[in-house]
Amino acid sequence: MRVFVTGASGWIGSAVVTELLSADHQVVGLARSEASADAITAAGATPHPGSLDDLESLSAGAKDADAVIHLGFKHDFSDMAGAGRTERAVLETFGQALGGSGRPLLFASGVAGLTPGRLATERDESPHRGPDSMRGGAEELALGFADRGVRSVALRFAPTVHGQGDHGFVATLSGIARAQGLSGYVGDGSNRWPAVHRSDAARLVRLALEGAPAGSVVHAVAEEGVATRDIAEAIGRGLGVPTASVAPEDAAAHFGWIGAFFGLDTPVSSALTRERFGWAPTHPGLLEDLAAGYYTA
Repeated sequence: MRVFVTGASGWIGSAVVTELLSADHQVVGLARSEASADAITAAGATPHPGSLDDLESLSAGAKDADAVIHLGFKHDFSDMAGAGRTERAVLETFGQALGGSGRPLLFASGVAGLTPGRLATERDESPHRGPDSMRGGAEELALGFADRGVRSVALRFAPTVHGQGDHGFVATLSGIARAQGLSGYVGDGSNRWPAVHRSDAARLVRLALEGAPAGSVVHAVAEEGVATRDIAEAIGRGLGVPTASVAPEDAAAHFGWIGAFFGLDTPVSSALTRERFGWAPTHPGLLEDLAAGYYTA
């Protein structure tokens, strides 16, 4: 297939591009800058100039492809409402471009806050509904495209997609611990944080592209939930700083914006995904990558 990928030079997207090319798919990657275009070209894919705000370019890329994998997102925590509006507009553009064609539209979603305190499964609907909700209610919107002749598939990624070079949530926690001289966890640290290795996630995206039916929900989750105390202790060992509890009421002051996420209990199952696609994660877990020093060197 000729696959149009947004976020193609990003952390998850670049791994997906490599995975797709290894399976003999052709890849066209959205490139918002010369550096992105160079990275996409170096990976063996074809750059497509544009950005998430350039809806005309996105439409053209989708119409010229056999499938779309949308992994790009504006990670602007100072304007999440704006990011949600952009996400919704992007998916509406793809839905219009692919409507009636039966072609796949895979799009990134998430599991954070899905069913707090209870094990979430692929059968749980996203609570983020409507244009004013998280990510602009994009999952509900795009899964509805299945009724319009689009093979839409929600890719729900774990909040941590880890590996060497990751600059996401766990790297942020490590930076806070380094600055504070203390690796903290919220409350008793028993709340759980799902995770998946980048390479395992990329392989699942390919499997979903090749075989997921319209309206599917896929959980890219290898570990249902790593206790946040264990994460904090691993960071502390790596940095050589003490580990301690942070009271929930002090989480925002200690952790900043990430405190609200790190204090959630969000265990997530991927049992149905594994059964449907024969997906069995084989790469190291989050604590193994922490022990390897990827986040504390």
